[in-house]
Amino acid sequence: MAITVHLEDVLKDREMTSKELSTLVGITEANLSILRSGKARGVRFGTINKICYYLECDVGDILKFDGTLEEEDDEN
Repeated sequence: MAITVHLEDVLKDREMTSKELSTLVGITEANLSILRSGKARGVRFGTINKICYYLECDVGDILKFDGTLEEEDDEN
């Protein structure tokens, strides 16, 4: 995938659990797990804003771009 999620690393660095973060951000643990695993198809800017706020990090700390273009699947 062209964009990888490094949320797990930031959580560990901040010594925060997924449960704590999901409560602060106001999303379910299941949705946070989907994001952490990199399986999320999209995420709201408001959610990213809250994650960065509570983890005291930058967007680039949790989302990385590998420089490749990934075409979306037209399965819909």
